Amino acid sequence: MSTYFSCPRAAACTLAIALAFLLGGCSRGEQTTLPTPALVHRGSRIVVPANSPLRQRLRVAPVMLHQAPHALDFPATVEADPAHMANVLPALTGRVVALKVDLGDHVERGQLLAVIDSSDLAQAYADVDKARDALNLAKKTLDRARGVEQAGGAAVKDLEVAQSSHMQAQAEYRRARARLAALGGNADAKADSRPMDVRAPITGTITALSIAPGMFVNDPTASLMTIANIDKVWVTAQVSENDLGLVARGQAASASVPAYPGRLFRGTVASIGAVLDPDTGHDKLRIAVDNADHALKPNMYARASVAVPQPAQVFVPQSALLMNNDSTTVFVEVAPWVFERRTVELSYDEGHDARVLKGLKAADRVVVTGGVLLND
Repeated sequence: MSTYFSCPRAAACTLAIALAFLLGGCSRGEQTTLPTPALVHRGSRIVVPANSPLRQRLRVAPVMLHQAPHALDFPATVEADPAHMANVLPALTGRVVALKVDLGDHVERGQLLAVIDSSDLAQAYADVDKARDALNLAKKTLDRARGVEQAGGAAVKDLEVAQSSHMQAQAEYRRARARLAALGGNADAKADSRPMDVRAPITGTITALSIAPGMFVNDPTASLMTIANIDKVWVTAQVSENDLGLVARGQAASASVPAYPGRLFRGTVASIGAVLDPDTGHDKLRIAVDNADHALKPNMYARASVAVPQPAQVFVPQSALLMNNDSTTVFVEVAPWVFERRTVELSYDEGHDARVLKGLKAADRVVVTGGVLLND
């Protein structure tokens, strides 16, 4: 029985001796190495060791501190400048015998637009003719009275009457000519060529037309056509009451329209309305824009952008921002390859960059690429 139980003990001893020799050989040969950790947490800080693969994937850059305006966008429409628009009104009633322009035509100041046959204008011509004739008669009477007076055959009072009649005839002739000129007539025109010429008061484009040849114009207060000079136009934006304190006259602005994708029409804020629309609570902000090529047409839909001045602020790329619960954070390098999470308060987003109000200063360096790899 003793021999039967001694064999397992001997085998166990042999196995233990062999394992000891094996371990001893390993300790005297190659040493086993543990892999380098990607990052190490030391309290609130994160250390990226020298051999960490994260060093190849992280990019750190200093924050930027500069002053840049913030762009506010508003819906808008293109309008002609009222100071460069004119409604063409008929001086008198009458029948349109000729129309020289069409809707959309470009006209120059003084250009003939239409011809109207007016009985009232004929009466004005007749008044000039009568006044001219009366003046001629009064002059002849005065000359005759002077001659008689010089010959001693007339009383002084007769000469004075002739002089008064001549002066009154001169005044009436001047009045008749002035009225005829105000109606667009020409006192020196021939008797058989006296229609009423309607001419352009300004240079511009015909934007509205309400007459046709043969039509009778019976309302001198109704516009025949509208001329607008659109070399400069207004882009009228609708600004909410909350944004009124941010805009002011003279600020740089721009506009874009769907008809010309990618093109910006630059101008300045020319005026801000004095009264809000009671239905919408918005105010009208007008941007003066040069429009030499007439690309902008009145009533076009547009988007207006106003550059609102801002103080110098810290800017970081959007890629540096990370969400941590309900807050926005960045990783700040507090020592070489040592980072600390910091909560920031943002202002406006400006394209690829974001304005930072609190949490960073100009000397800070932040992780701008790969910051998500440092998240827990």
